[in-house]
Amino acid sequence: MTRPFSAVRGLVAVLVALLTVTAASATARASTDGRAPADFVALSTVDPTILQDIRYFTPHNFVGAPVDGYRQPICILTRPAAEALHRAQSRLLRQGYSLKVYDCYRPQRAVDHFVRWAEDLDDQAMKDEFYPDVDKTRLFDDGYIAAKSGHSRGSTMDLTLVKLPAHPTRPYVPGETLVPCYAAQDERFPDNSVDMGTGYDCFDTLAHTLDPRIQGPQLANRLLLKNTLEELGFVNLAEEWWHYTFKPEPYPDTYFDFPVSAASLTTAS
Repeated sequence: MTRPFSAVRGLVAVLVALLTVTAASATARASTDGRAPADFVALSTVDPTILQDIRYFTPHNFVGAPVDGYRQPICILTRPAAEALHRAQSRLLRQGYSLKVYDCYRPQRAVDHFVRWAEDLDDQAMKDEFYPDVDKTRLFDDGYIAAKSGHSRGSTMDLTLVKLPAHPTRPYVPGETLVPCYAAQDERFPDNSVDMGTGYDCFDTLAHTLDPRIQGPQLANRLLLKNTLEELGFVNLAEEWWHYTFKPEPYPDTYFDFPVSAASLTTAS
């Protein structure tokens, strides 16, 4: 005996719902797993020449403290993103430059740390450097802080250029006098990178990649980074000259939370 059409349609709806729940559960498991998927790598194993200055492992960032989830100062990325960065580095080395990464994969627990910090309006310790002209109550509305970050998907990185030979920079000393991130390069915190017009993680419209006030060598430096990366499949976030995502992303819908640590990349026994 054939089933009534309405019954068949109801059965199909149930099956679709079950499949949806199963898929969502798989994504949730992946996002909270303590280890990275097999196609995540330490950037240094793909290209050891790319410089690394992982700011969220240190207290020199807008939070003013090491950020949750950063157990080692290493850059972790999906392999396709790391290999594309290697190709970019090969081009830049021939021109006398090196890439330097400030941040790569970022666990969800670090993003949660940013959210807690942004909600604590009494904590203004790093305002004078990182958001001198932005009221902290505006950080969510203005898009500087969000509950999710593309970095947690593994193919986004923050980076800059360094003119070779690279010179060492002094360490940040907690409590030192802070200078606005948009100050002249010789006034703001020393960084061995080229002059991009602002420091890294500057919460200001001057950090927009093509802000018309940025001209001359500063614009040329931004365009060298932008053009090199875009030719190799990276997409820039227009509001941040340092922020790039390799496309297509292997995990466009998954936000991982394994720690930034070499142990996260070790195959489970």
